[in-house]
Amino acid sequence: MTAIPLALVAFFSTLCGGLFALKFNDRLHFILSFTAGVLLGVVSFDILPEIFEIAHKQNIDPSGAMTAMVLGFLIFHALEKFFVVHHVHDHEFKDRRHPKVGLFSALALAGHSFMDGLAIGLAFQVSQSVGVVVAIAVIAHDFCDGLNTVGLMLANKNTQRMAFRMLIVDATAPVLGALVSLIIEVPPDLLILYLGFFAGFLLYIGASDILPEAHSRSKPGATAGLILLTCLGAEFIALLVRFMK
Repeated sequence: MTAIPLALVAFFSTLCGGLFALKFNDRLHFILSFTAGVLLGVVSFDILPEIFEIAHKQNIDPSGAMTAMVLGFLIFHALEKFFVVHHVHDHEFKDRRHPKVGLFSALALAGHSFMDGLAIGLAFQVSQSVGVVVAIAVIAHDFCDGLNTVGLMLANKNTQRMAFRMLIVDATAPVLGALVSLIIEVPPDLLILYLGFFAGFLLYIGASDILPEAHSRSKPGATAGLILLTCLGAEFIALLVRFMK
């Protein structure tokens, strides 16, 4: 049952990240720039290496996960365009941001948080030490998950109240995942497909949603600083992953 208390720590880590984003909403462009780098770093230094490591250990062809990554990118692109085209009035076409896009993005992140909790529980099925290492990694980056959830909701013109509600959903998700891990096991071939699909989703929202929104909110002359923050976000995840290993 050690996984459950650690999942509760992940709950508070996510909550703190989201509350940080809510409090400093007037500086959201800085937060979004850093968040975009975090997403890029998670894909490059965490998810993709994990896919290839699992594929190598289990003798699984990783091409399926790469296909899932492309599908994740394209499916979210299609869903975003569908929501915007079919659910806004003509005068709103000038602005591609829409609350339903933010809601869908936040729900997808909550799904990832659920898998984080599941990962903690399954890691403890391997050994106590592996479980602790995975839990520390999840807790560390769940702060960014909370920040990402609020950032995506606010960037797509949701209210702060709605952003807070989705933050609670995201923060609760790893606890639910840890509970589910007590009764199921996820086959490695399905796990890498999920990881690939989620990597494609992260790449899309980082490049197509978060970065453009960050730069559209910034003042003239702030571009270099925002790019630096994006680089720092990616480097933060690179260092975190390296430290955790």
